[in-house]
Amino acid sequence: MLQPTAAMIVFGGTLGAVLIQYPMAVALGAFRRLAQVFVEPTENARSTVQLLVKYANLARREGIISLDKELPTIHEPFLRRALMLAVDGTDPEELRKIMELELLNKEEQEEKIPQLFESAGGFSPTIGIIGAVLGLIQVMQHLDKIDEVGKGIAVAFVATLYGVGAANLVLLPAAGKLRIRIREEQIIREMTIEGVISILEG
Repeated sequence: MLQPTAAMIVFGGTLGAVLIQYPMAVALGAFRRLAQVFVEPTENARSTVQLLVKYANLARREGIISLDKELPTIHEPFLRRALMLAVDGTDPEELRKIMELELLNKEEQEEKIPQLFESAGGFSPTIGIIGAVLGLIQVMQHLDKIDEVGKGIAVAFVATLYGVGAANLVLLPAAGKLRIRIREEQIIREMTIEGVISILEG
């Protein structure tokens, strides 16, 4: 089951194909996001609502300018930017336009992340077949040596297994999970826009 040659062909080939298809910045962003497949995000819709209610109460008691001192404590860049615009006295409709434009831009960028893993899931079985063909070529070259024939066939089958296994057990499920995570983040940002505009409108 452990064939370094087969692993090098399948995983190296898949990585190479992905790096040709996508810019390096997108690839690095996707690999950084990989941890989110296994780890639950700290921020969720409920915590965002609680935070917005807290800011709404503060703004009602002390005025919208009082939120200025809260800005350094906010870790979420989207919420911080929206509140910054509100504190600066931006018109609610203008604030909505600015933040929705940023939301659309972010959605477009983030959509590439699950697409990258889906592409990798498409490449790896094919590259596994390439590995199998290379293994069989190796076999054909050493038909006179029975030991070499066995090794060649092992590489051939294991390369196919690595390719299909990586696609269906890791890459495609990771793409699906990241798509869900990204949609959850988009919903939180949409809630943030509505919440900040509601605070601004009193």
